[in-house]
Amino acid sequence: MGFPVIRPRRLREKAGFRQMFKETTVSLHDLIYPMFVIHGRKIKHPVDSMPGVYQLSLDHLLKEVRELLELGIHSIILFGIPESKDALGSSGYERHGVVQQAVSALKDRYPKLTVLTDVCLCEYTDHGHCGVVEGEQILNDPTLELLAKMAVSHAEAGADMVAPSDMMDGRVAAIRQALDAHGFSQIPIMAYSAKYASGFYGPFRDAAGSAPQFGDRRSYQMHPPNSDEALREVAQDLEEGADVVMVKPALPYLDIIRRVKDTFNCPLAAYNVSGEYTMIKAAAERGWLEEKRVVWEALTGIKRAGADVILTYFAPQVACWMDKGKWPE
Repeated sequence: MGFPVIRPRRLREKAGFRQMFKETTVSLHDLIYPMFVIHGRKIKHPVDSMPGVYQLSLDHLLKEVRELLELGIHSIILFGIPESKDALGSSGYERHGVVQQAVSALKDRYPKLTVLTDVCLCEYTDHGHCGVVEGEQILNDPTLELLAKMAVSHAEAGADMVAPSDMMDGRVAAIRQALDAHGFSQIPIMAYSAKYASGFYGPFRDAAGSAPQFGDRRSYQMHPPNSDEALREVAQDLEEGADVVMVKPALPYLDIIRRVKDTFNCPLAAYNVSGEYTMIKAAAERGWLEEKRVVWEALTGIKRAGADVILTYFAPQVACWMDKGKWPE
């Protein structure tokens, strides 16, 4: 019998060759770590549904960020947990809100840290929805003014980038106009452009205390079966001035990440969300999966699909694995 002339295994045989011809690499510069900040002092409250993730008071936040920087993680996104909530989420855009204080302290202590802020009302409203509510209807246009106020307040505190996650129509334009009018034309916007009404957000809602008190978010977040609609959402956000667009969640929507990258070839983020994190954690704790290898495959798959940056709760672990030479190759 004849033998194959073409043998792809030749370049897989040795580790040096595998490294030499590796097509996709995940680096620490690709990762943004989501963090939850809460009022008070000496608070490090574990999120039961997210092992290794905490609600942190500012003193603990500063300490953990120092450790992140030492590990090589230089970018975070902040979510706030306020002392009080109301129908309009007013604590989210007040000058001395929990995120505003955290941003100011972080940028003062660690000026080279890149701080992104989530711009949404859901963490601050007593009804848990991302917009102004009338009856059981989420009102689009009145919400835009509040989101713009929040974005400006974050920029005034020193945020490097604002990230609207609400999925209201026209919010990128409203935020861009407000930032420009207040002298923040250099502050970029990372828009949650294709944010699906997903079942993978449950642990995040535990962490942020943002579960809706009635109904759900399907009237403003995207319907999971839809793909073409994602492209229309991305196109609109780019036209309105988004500098970076995002697909969320990541793993069930790798096809959307790829379509967005192929269609627009623009800076693209993907959110490796709380439910994706928790599933891997739970399986690893039971010995059903080898955590490092599965995390590596998941993040590499997201990057290979076309994401430039990945928001992930695994960022500190990945940094530790890399530092100790235990990141799979």
